[in-house]
Formats: sequence, C-alpha cells, structure tokens
Amino acid sequence: MPHSCHGVNRRDFVRTVSAGLAAFPILGAGDLAQIMGPRRSGVALVRTTDRKRGVTEVLKLLNPRGLSGKKVVIKPNFNSADATPGSTHNDTLAQIVTELHERGARSITLGESSGPPRTHGVMEQKGTFDLARDLKFDVVDYEQIPESDWVAFPAAGTNWPDGFHLPRLIVDSEYTVTTCCLKTHGAGGVFTLSLKLAVGLTPKPIRRTMHRSPDMRRMIAELNTGYKPSLIVLDGVAAFTDGGPSRGELKAGNVMIAGDDRVAVDAVGVAMLKSLGANQAIMGRPIFQQEQIARAVEVKLGVSSPDAIEIVTGDAESRACADTLRGILAQG
Repeated sequence: MPHSCHGVNRRDFVRTVSAGLAAFPILGAGDLAQIMGPRRSGVALVRTTDRKRGVTEVLKLLNPRGLSGKKVVIKPNFNSADATPGSTHNDTLAQIVTELHERGARSITLGESSGPPRTHGVMEQKGTFDLARDLKFDVVDYEQIPESDWVAFPAAGTNWPDGFHLPRLIVDSEYTVTTCCLKTHGAGGVFTLSLKLAVGLTPKPIRRTMHRSPDMRRMIAELNTGYKPSLIVLDGVAAFTDGGPSRGELKAGNVMIAGDDRVAVDAVGVAMLKSLGANQAIMGRPIFQQEQIARAVEVKLGVSSPDAIEIVTGDAESRACADTLRGILAQG
C-alpha cells in the first residue's frame, strides 16, 4: 500500500472556528460567509473490516437529518451478482435498511436494473427477495416497470443525443439512499462510485449509446442531474484497483465512507483508489480533472474543489487515513 490510510475532525473543526469567530464583533450573514468561506461538504470516513459496524459508525458521524416519516428509495450496485466490490454486499445493504428503519423511515423500496444480466436473476442470486422479506422493504425491478413510470429528460445541454430516461420512483423520491462500491471501471468509465450508479437507473437500450460514445464519462455525470440522493454510502472494505466493474484486481481498502454530495464522495473514493495504487487511468490524472467529476462540477452536482471537502472521522486510525487522502486531494 503506497500510502498509510492526522487531520481536523468535526469537534476540532467546530472548536477552531468558534475560537476564531469569538475575536470578531457581531457580524451580518455576508460578513460571516466571507470569514467562513464557501460551504464545505462533510464526508464521513471509518476504518473498518466490519461492514455492519462501518455503516453504523459513518452514519453516527454524518448524522443524516430529515429521514423520519419519509418514503425512502434505495439504489444499490447490482450491476451483476459478482462478489463485492462487484456488487453491494448484503451486510452493507442490511445494515443500511436497519439504520433507516431505526431512524423512522415510513417505508423503504429498493429499485434497480442490472446489466447485462437480467435484474430478477441477479436479485435472486444475491438473495435480495429473502432479505426484503426479512427486513421489510419492497423491491422494484426497473426492467419490469411500464413506460408511464419513466421520466424523460431532454437532450439540450447534454451529450445524450436523444436525451435520457429515469424511473419516476427515483425522480420523485422523498429521500434517496445510494450505496456504491470502491472500484475502477474497465469499460470506459475509469471508476464506478456514486456518480456511475445512475447508469443502473436507465433503460437498458440507451446504455449501449453511452458505452459507444467518446463522451461516456460526461454522460454519466449528466444522468445525475435527474435525481438527488440524500445519503450516499460507499463500501470500501474491498476494492478493485484495476479492471471492474464485475471482476478486477482485488485489494483491501478497509474503509466505509458516507456523505450527501456525489462529487465529494467520489473525489474521496478516487483518492482512496490512488492511496491503494490503482491503474494508470486513476494514478495519471488529478482527481478533479477526471471527466466524470469535472462534468459533475460543471452541472453543479456538488463541491467544485478539494478544499471544499471536510473529511470527518472519529478515531485515530481513521484520522490517519483521512490525512493521507487530504494530501492526495490537495494535488487536485
């Protein structure tokens, strides 16, 4: 491992900012914004090999709000049924569902479209229907929904020649949770983290258009303009540092990451891949020059620079890892 995966945690950050502000007289909102600088996006990070503990701990750090009473839609990574990080681990999914129930979710629906394999078969292989029965959530196979359940987005201003479609379930969702894996993408995407999850929300025929296009990575970012997750959980306990999305060079990442900003989460995820020593497509380009991230910044999906990301940790080992990632992020 090329880098060791200490920095300012949330408590220290608040203490430091509060001490600094105490030196100023009462200020207006504009003055305060000048002192504080642009809004920072918090990304929680926990070093762990235990996925269930990792989910619980990152959610404690992130403390997501506005969940109680909401109908929640989950978008997992079920591109295939291959072992994690080829697909979302059942321990990760089960603990997310458990946490959502404990935080007062009114209902939980998992929606997905796999590819190329049939979605129903992937879900059967992964035991999703049994998990849904045991943990009390619904399952929607986007391959099976009627045409009226798709929302059309126009081509204008995008690299999609005929526009694109997303399921009404996720477009109109009250509270969306996405859960991704830590991995490279060998078929043109470079990496597949939270932004690329959106591909699994499209009708299968238009994915062929995307995979043939030289603008594939920009198109991935543009799909994300059609919906907004309230919570993103990135399982980095295992990682593919080359190959992917289904199989690849496997390394231990031993992290769980969470946030509500797709650009910030993906930037931290790419930094983690760099810390593990990934392929040239990852190692040879600054993070914010990766096309998925650069286009996501252009269409205002999240933070626009590394210094707007605040990595929040709760223990010494996680802080040491966060320090390494901050150094990588600082390089662009």
